[in-house]
Order: sequence, then structure tokens, then C-alpha cells
Amino acid sequence: MNAFAKKLMVGAAVAALVLSMGSTGRAQGKDIVDTAVGAGQFKTLAAALGAAGLVDTLKGKGPFTVFAPTDAAFAKLPAGTVEMLLKPENKAKLTAILTYHVVAGKVMAADVVKVTSAKTVQGGSVAVKVMGGKVTIDAANVVTTDIAASNGVIHVIDTVLMPK
Repeated sequence: MNAFAKKLMVGAAVAALVLSMGSTGRAQGKDIVDTAVGAGQFKTLAAALGAAGLVDTLKGKGPFTVFAPTDAAFAKLPAGTVEMLLKPENKAKLTAILTYHVVAGKVMAADVVKVTSAKTVQGGSVAVKVMGGKVTIDAANVVTTDIAASNGVIHVIDTVLMPK
């Protein structure tokens, strides 16, 4: 295991611990962050949220809709991209990318199919397309929908979205 992989695993483990405990040190309800961490396929996303300082935001009242890229989605990025984004000097760029995956409000799959775009917390808009029963958000395929959380909903995507 290379040094980056070890750092990412340690970061994800720390993020998971912090995310699951909240400020009181006790386990909280299953908000968006806890739900994603508990799923086990969002370790890179959890590490990125920690590096960007967005954990408290997504543990907040909401509601939020998160298009959550899996670890496999992050692995599809060009070599070195994740490492570069996790550096402190790239926090603003990482924050912009991550907030591009979040829409204010709770948008369930039945609602997603009725729109052609959605404004993200980052400020840009993602294109929403429904064809042949499949939904895409920009270039990402939605692979799992309507994962309920106490402060919103998660839709799992197979590609990391990049703001324009």
C-alpha cells in the first residue's frame, strides 16, 4: 500500500469516527454524512468532505439532496487528481467540486425525473436527463436512488461531477 493510500485510509477512518460521533461524542441519528459513511462505499467522499471542512454543513438541518460519487467513481479520475485535491492549498477547488454535488432541498427520484436541471449549492446547475428509465446528472449515471437520511436524501452516482 502506497503512502497516499495509507493516508486516505487513515483520513477516512478518522472522518468516519468524527462523523459518527457528532459534537456530544454520542452516536447521532443517521444524517446524510452518517448514512454515507455507514454504506462503506464512500470512503474517498468522506475524506474529501473532511478535508474541505464540509462535514458540519452536511450534518446540519438541511434538507439536502446529495449526488454521492462512490469510491469507484473517484478512482475513475485521472491519476493524482484526488491526491492533488486533498492538499490544503486546494481546499477552495475541492469545496467547489463537492458542493456541486449538493442541491438544497429534498429531491426524491420521482421529483428528479420531472426536471431538466437543478441548481447546486456551489451555484452552478447540473443537467438532469431521463432516457430509457435511466437518469443521468451531467455525465454521471444515477445507480441507486432515494437513500433516506434524517436531513435529506442521497442518490448514488458513478462519476464525480465537475463544475463548469
